[in-house]
Amino acid sequence: MQARQRKMLKPLKTAAAAVALAGASFAAHAATAPAQIKIGTLYASTGPFAVASQGQFEGLKFWADAVNKDGGVFVKAFGKKIPVKIVAYDDQSSTSTATTLYNQLITQDKVDVLVADFGSVLTSVAVPLAAEHHMLLIDPTGSGANFFTKKTDYLADVSIPASTVWPVPLAQYLLHEKVKRIAIVYDSNDFDASQAETMKSELAKGGVTPVYYHAVPTTESNYTVLLHTIKATNPNAVLEFGYPPNDIAFLRSLSQSGLHFDMTFTIFPGQLLALMTKNVGVDGLAYTYTYPTPPLVKYDKVDYGMNTDDFVKAFQGAEHKAPNFLDAAGYNTGLVMQYMLDKAPKFTQLDFHGALLNDMSGKVTTLLGPFKINENGAQLGQPLPVAQMVPEGKSVKFVVLYPPEHATGKAVYPAPKH
Repeated sequence: MQARQRKMLKPLKTAAAAVALAGASFAAHAATAPAQIKIGTLYASTGPFAVASQGQFEGLKFWADAVNKDGGVFVKAFGKKIPVKIVAYDDQSSTSTATTLYNQLITQDKVDVLVADFGSVLTSVAVPLAAEHHMLLIDPTGSGANFFTKKTDYLADVSIPASTVWPVPLAQYLLHEKVKRIAIVYDSNDFDASQAETMKSELAKGGVTPVYYHAVPTTESNYTVLLHTIKATNPNAVLEFGYPPNDIAFLRSLSQSGLHFDMTFTIFPGQLLALMTKNVGVDGLAYTYTYPTPPLVKYDKVDYGMNTDDFVKAFQGAEHKAPNFLDAAGYNTGLVMQYMLDKAPKFTQLDFHGALLNDMSGKVTTLLGPFKINENGAQLGQPLPVAQMVPEGKSVKFVVLYPPEHATGKAVYPAPKH
């Protein structure tokens, strides 16, 4: 009888030991959990990137406030929710200042997650730093083609497509409409130059060669002489690839020159309409074309976070103003990090990257559209349609033209003179 009892007790003791060991392991695991998830980022309060940068930063803060009200983000590696803390510094639109501050976030603040400032210029200095320190760089809107030339575990473009794919729908639209005499002027930075090169390459597939193809400095502020040179080539469409200050200067110069083109395209009215309207005016934007972005293009069916309409309502309620694309991009960046932390089995940079590449890419749609990155970190989802801005009272409305599944109307072409 005693022997039988000993046999019965042996597995019970083994099970008890296993439970005790698991409990000790969990306790040790839980003890390593940080009190806060530190998210390091930069923003620009001044300089040419300030408006866009602050919009992106506001969207990120909006996300952080929302998740903290709910107890924080669930971190799979620790099996519990943890509040987030944003550690942010002002780079004043300066790449040299940004370099110093990114380094500070990594080496002194020792942030858990690193997020780049707006755009390719201010992201460019973060990419090599993050790789050097083996940190995954969450890149909201830096889409320059040279970032994504090789396989990496330390870069993920999360809230805007890589610039090499931006103009593809626009090129397809021009070829579909049989617009053949096309003039292209672009800034000599990677973000804009890569778009110009893609446009040129895509047009060549349809047998079209630009009648004008010219680079200007990113600091260009007067396009008057260029516009007269372009006019002499007799184009049917003029495409200007620049940053917001360039778009503003280009459209102002066009309005003041007295020149007219059947079709004029610029990049940023579809992202920063209020800024462009304030600086160019409704007349300056009327009947021009752009890439419309959320919230102008809506995604009703999403797999994660709020859909486009719900985000607009929530943001307006919290911030007392309508969100633009950069606000949505900042919020989306937060969603991506939230998903990443929820799926990463370990609290390491490589596991973070694996969660985005293997668990999220190609499987999740957010308010910005389908999320899809490749092994080089480039965002291949979230396509940018083509739209024309048509005057409506004291503002303009966006008529989406292409691709057909997003179209809300047809173009007024040639554009009326005004």
